Amino acid sequence: MRNSLAHILALALKEFLALLRDKRSRIVIIVPPIVQLFVFGFAASYDLNEVPVAVYDEDRGGAARELLARIEGSPNFSVLQHIGSDAEIAPLIDGRRVLLVVHLGPRFSADLARGETAPLQVIIDGRNSNTAMTALNYLRSLVLDFNRAWQQAQGQTGPPVKLQMRAWYNENLQSQWFIVPGIVGSLMLVVTLLVTALSVAREREQGTFDQLLVTPLRPVEILIGKAIPGMVIGLLEATLIVALMTWFFDIPLRGSIPALYLGILLFLLATVGIGLMISAIALTQQQAILGAFLFIVPAVILSGFTTPIANMPEPVQWLTYLDPLRYFLVIVRGVTLEGDGFALLFHQFWPMALIGAITLAMAGWLFRHRMY
Repeated sequence: MRNSLAHILALALKEFLALLRDKRSRIVIIVPPIVQLFVFGFAASYDLNEVPVAVYDEDRGGAARELLARIEGSPNFSVLQHIGSDAEIAPLIDGRRVLLVVHLGPRFSADLARGETAPLQVIIDGRNSNTAMTALNYLRSLVLDFNRAWQQAQGQTGPPVKLQMRAWYNENLQSQWFIVPGIVGSLMLVVTLLVTALSVAREREQGTFDQLLVTPLRPVEILIGKAIPGMVIGLLEATLIVALMTWFFDIPLRGSIPALYLGILLFLLATVGIGLMISAIALTQQQAILGAFLFIVPAVILSGFTTPIANMPEPVQWLTYLDPLRYFLVIVRGVTLEGDGFALLFHQFWPMALIGAITLAMAGWLFRHRMY
């Protein structure tokens, strides 16, 4: 028993010494956790500040101005635009310029003055159900405060303002409709990145990498050969997850399926490029796995998978443009919930293609300089 404990402690000490003697391992152990601490501390937040709001006030009476003053004075809302017709609502929601539209009818103040219940319509973007529910809770609290103040001032009973909600794209605000499409990208990222990141490191450990170098294959051919398995595996997994998403979870596919698969291929191209860069740098499988997960965790956090990008500090928002998962989540959620096609998703396609081209070029450069 005593000998076994001594052997375990000696092995643990050896592993610690091996990590501390390796300069790359020391950097990986110390620097990334500190960087991630600051990034996640700013980026990962479920609170909403300055939610973009448009106001459609057909009443313009005293009660309407009082309620709107409460909304404008709240730190949770930012009134960006006052509109004058129903036709202006759809472009604001479709273009993601506002999260919700507050509509006060022409008899809002008159109904309150007579002691009747006045409806307050709220049209909200339901694509992100978590954000929508949080914003609705903020607005519901404001309406309750307004009701209490109005009752005290007028000596009335019963709720004077009744909130009527209408959600677009995700009518019942089902969280699965928002989360499950995002899982498609997250799982593809994990599987594809690990497959490609381990490819060269595994051969280095097994001693077969030197044999690969003496073959007639050029570095670019080796690069392509290493990229194909990751893309094929990722494509098959994406197909399986999309099928389960529609059949098992009953999530609609309202948009163009060819546009979705073009997004999948471009996302796989970018992910494979990043994985091959990690694989070219890593000398062991342990370093490759650690490098892959050090990219995966920030990529998921910064993609908008759980928390809205608009709620992150501006420097962190700029950092998200380097994350291919950010663009793919817009594509998969646009196809499933919004019915998007090629034209509407073009601005998500080309950034992933650019990231894939740059990362594959960098991986090829690293292969050429580390092979010989």
